[in-house]
Amino acid sequence: MKFTIQRDQLMESVQNVMKAISSRTTIPILTGIKVEATTEGVKLTGSDSDITIESYIPAEEDGIVYVENIEPGSIVLQAKYFPDIVRKLPQKNVDIESDDKRNVTIKSGKAEFHLNGQDAEEYPQLPQLHTEDSFELPTDLLKNLIRQTVFAVSSSETRPILTGVHVQLVDEQLHFTATDSHRLASRKIPLKREGQGEIPAVVIPGKSLTELNKILDDSDEPIEISLTENQVLFRTKHLYFLSRLLDGNYPETSRLIPDQSKTVVKIDTKELLQSIDRASLLAKENRNNVVRLITQEGNQIEINGNSPEVGNVVEEVIADSIEGEELKISFSAKYMMDALKAVNYDQVKIEFTGAMRPFLIRPVDDEQILQLILPVRTY
Repeated sequence: MKFTIQRDQLMESVQNVMKAISSRTTIPILTGIKVEATTEGVKLTGSDSDITIESYIPAEEDGIVYVENIEPGSIVLQAKYFPDIVRKLPQKNVDIESDDKRNVTIKSGKAEFHLNGQDAEEYPQLPQLHTEDSFELPTDLLKNLIRQTVFAVSSSETRPILTGVHVQLVDEQLHFTATDSHRLASRKIPLKREGQGEIPAVVIPGKSLTELNKILDDSDEPIEISLTENQVLFRTKHLYFLSRLLDGNYPETSRLIPDQSKTVVKIDTKELLQSIDRASLLAKENRNNVVRLITQEGNQIEINGNSPEVGNVVEEVIADSIEGEELKISFSAKYMMDALKAVNYDQVKIEFTGAMRPFLIRPVDDEQILQLILPVRTY
């Protein structure tokens, strides 16, 4: 195997596939990066058997040559050293060559590295997903769907199914839902698929979606999403991201969402977020960071944080409107701040159904984004 490649292109691909590589894998060869050269270009693969990422660098695209002098072949290089070597190479071009004893030479300018490679034949074959259950989304929309839900997955393995995001297509609406049983984040978008049946409901690990989100560029280029019973594939022009799915039944979250409210507050998102952020500075008690919200006359809201050993903070915020009953409620500042950041609209509507009932946060003008938080009992 032999080729000359642009260092920047190579570095970007290496960084992408490294997101799938774990030093804790039970299959030793998976601690390496598989490098395959063909006459069309170079493909890098990283995997920990839960997530697999392939990144492809074409020999030439749009009249720009990225890879040349190609002699086809493949090798597995140690992920512990290869990325650092590429990052520190002195020139824009890199020559990579392996001989029949799997000795690899990496040259750039006057620098020359020699690495011991491993047999690419021993690298596990990737499943080729052929499925009718696929659909396309603009990449930036997918990134938004992930960003607005994935933070609410559970970090505890006691209920593994809650560490993932539930994805389903119902009545031409694509739903993303995440919950850790103390809060819930949901986003839906219209999705029409011509002449195809329902997509099976699946649960994608939150970790996979977080890594995917880091790799994807903010663009309106389409990304194809294909589903099978136990895997999901995200495919763009030069990227192939495969993740296992979580087994089990996701809880019926629609039952958690109250259908009526007793107090409705409309307020500027940023003002509320900053006020809760300040109140949380002195509300570190029990590590829950609990703050209180109290509605008052004249569309005023009192936000306070209190920690007996430290002190307290009180702030008044003017809401755009407050309708319904007076309310005192306590909640996790972190959960509230996460929810407000995810909404991404200037104005929010918060619907309360009592001091100990879950409350809803949505944009004033968009029913498709929903955040739900369970309050905290503080007395």
